[in-house]
Amino acid sequence: MTSQSVGGLLGAIVAVIVLGAAVVYGPIGQMGKPAKPPAAQPPAATEQPAPAEPAPRGPVVREVPN
Repeated sequence: MTSQSVGGLLGAIVAVIVLGAAVVYGPIGQMGKPAKPPAAQPPAATEQPAPAEPAPRGPVVREVPN
């Protein structure tokens, strides 16, 4: 076996190990994980309305003396 074929074989083995670890430890949706309970939301009637934003202001035009 040449050093290139040994290097290729070892590289393939390392790639398989890295990809396997990525599948096991990586976030892949809900596969194998329990479903998250829905978050409790406070009733909408007790919330204060958000204050209205001020109207956008345009450019200020000033007279410039010559």
